[in-house]
Amino acid sequence: MKKKNIIGVSLVLAAALMATVALAGGMGRGGYGWGAGYGTPAIPNLTAEQSSKIQALQKSHLDETAPLREEFLKKGAELRSLWSTPNPDQAAITAKQSEISDLRTKLQEKGTNVRLEIRNLLTPEQQTQLGAYGSGFGPRMGKMGHRGRW
Repeated sequence: MKKKNIIGVSLVLAAALMATVALAGGMGRGGYGWGAGYGTPAIPNLTAEQSSKIQALQKSHLDETAPLREEFLKKGAELRSLWSTPNPDQAAITAKQSEISDLRTKLQEKGTNVRLEIRNLLTPEQQTQLGAYGSGFGPRMGKMGHRGRW
């Protein structure tokens, strides 16, 4: 029974880790769904200048958050290791979960900041069109919510 619990917890943590990394790092080649790349262009009529600035912001964001994402993955592996011991140490697990939560918060804050920077590059009309997509991740996220692919 304990083995099943450990496997279940590990799967849940792995799913949370993948979702967080995806949110922190952007979705597919198109980053946040604003421009050509993964899926269809979410915001039509991006100028070449807007597109290049958005790409630069996304690249900068990915470069800036790479160490945090690596640390996040490392902490997740450490947590899985703690859970896999015969007698898991509750204090150590709780401390590791806290570290992971702190990293997740930092990644989410940085993701929010870059999304706001990108939004500021858009015209009022483009921003209105963006609002139709919900949270700013393009049609894949805003309209699906938790009942969609995630």
